[in-house]
Amino acid sequence: MKKASYYQHILKFKRPSGTSRGVLKTKETWFIVIEEDGKKGIGECGILRGLSIDDRPDYEAKLQWICDNISLGVDKLWELLMDYPSIQFGVEMAYRSLASVDPFIVFPSAFTKNQIGISINGLIWMGDKEFMKSQIQEKLDAGFDCIKMKIGAIDFEVELDLLKSIRSNFSKEAIELRVDANGAFAPKEALQKLKRLQTFDLHSIEQPIAVRQHAALKGLCKVTPLPIALDEELIGVFDVSEKRKLLETIQPQYIILKPSLIGGFKGTQEWITIAESLGIAWWITSALESNVGLSAIAQFTFTLNNKLPQGLGTGSLYTNNFAAPLVVKHGALEYNPSIAWKVPYIN
Repeated sequence: MKKASYYQHILKFKRPSGTSRGVLKTKETWFIVIEEDGKKGIGECGILRGLSIDDRPDYEAKLQWICDNISLGVDKLWELLMDYPSIQFGVEMAYRSLASVDPFIVFPSAFTKNQIGISINGLIWMGDKEFMKSQIQEKLDAGFDCIKMKIGAIDFEVELDLLKSIRSNFSKEAIELRVDANGAFAPKEALQKLKRLQTFDLHSIEQPIAVRQHAALKGLCKVTPLPIALDEELIGVFDVSEKRKLLETIQPQYIILKPSLIGGFKGTQEWITIAESLGIAWWITSALESNVGLSAIAQFTFTLNNKLPQGLGTGSLYTNNFAAPLVVKHGALEYNPSIAWKVPYIN
């Protein structure tokens, strides 16, 4: 008979990480552990306070309810957890973990055998000019050929100068540049800013204007000189028909998928199926999970055979992350089985 328990873990950033919504110093996450016949499975419920649709006062009570009703099975629980996408992800992952030979390998592949890595972007956090410049140099020195820079929190002219400095040394063939505005631009100024950004041969911009402005976003996607990727816009859209309606209405060039914000593996696959039917490209990004959740997302991502650089380079952000086989080499995430997992909730 299955039994389950949950645990909270507060991840601590090595240095405060800036976004357009403020500076992050800690990241709250939760783990569900399922036990049956002497085996354990683990799933991470990664919540981002202020962003996750399930940032609710009853979150912990819902985790307890899951533990009390774990015998309902993964499919039934997923349906009952529609308003809690991060818990959907954790439950899916925990069930896969329980059923696996190795609880940390939930999607066995050439990736988990350390045969092929996953191309990822190097993430540049917001901060003053010198801090951002030093991060850029670190990523270039580490061999990344795709860099994602968060913009929208400091002076726009300074951000343009940073992009100019990269492009003065590296062509678009040498370095792919992505920017993420996290909804920072006002609709009336967005097109003009996109035109200025595109002079630096950018790959794309994530969420240029704030969410739930569908008419403005549709108009922007139609005339943009720079491919637009939807990110936060997908959060809170659960029904399959509503997902299709959203993409058909806005018609973005890309969507970016964070499994713990959009309903786990199943919710992510629904978005992918719809996007591909409409000719919309996509990639997957972690939502600052611990190495436990990051690894599961990376394993899932590899099975989808997407050749674009993915957003999976967040494992080294914390002082108290878990020892894991995840290694970043030359702009790729690799899984080295010779490195042991150390997770107190399951080891």
